[in-house]
Amino acid sequence: MASTFTRMDESTAEQWAVIGSETMTHQDRVAERVLGLLRSLEEITDGFAVDQLTHSLQTATRAERAGADDEVVVASLCHDIGKAISVPNHPEIAASILRPYVRDEVSAMIRVHQDFQGRHYYGHFGGDPDLREQHRDEDFFALAEQFADDWDQTAFDPDYDTEPLAHFEPLVRELFAKPRFVIPE
Repeated sequence: MASTFTRMDESTAEQWAVIGSETMTHQDRVAERVLGLLRSLEEITDGFAVDQLTHSLQTATRAERAGADDEVVVASLCHDIGKAISVPNHPEIAASILRPYVRDEVSAMIRVHQDFQGRHYYGHFGGDPDLREQHRDEDFFALAEQFADDWDQTAFDPDYDTEPLAHFEPLVRELFAKPRFVIPE
């Protein structure tokens, strides 16, 4: 049964129950869309030695091989997914997509990963390579540092033994099947 309201302020609890049920019935489309965005990264190289899908797969492979938990592995895979839409604000896009599905420190790790990554290249652009220090007192600092230094910045090697997207698909489907309710800040 489709809702018949044309204005939210005229809606009923029963109509919202239908909407909530339908939304959860179709939750699997989230994983499909995320996988589609990941596949689209194969078209983006932007001067790097590998395309952005390969980079994302290498980052996730490195995280998994280092023993990271499933949320961190999927976040590592999806960390640059925002580049499918906009390179300048890709961390915020990726973190927003992940936020209802991962714990807060993991979404924060993705949201600020550029600040941490800057240690390795901001100086080439006249930027502050120590921008990560503004996050020093945050709970996510150590995780973001490990992500940026051990997995992300090392993941541009065309010869690295990288797991394929199919390897990570079950994790992606499992993670994106269970949203948490997120209250906007």
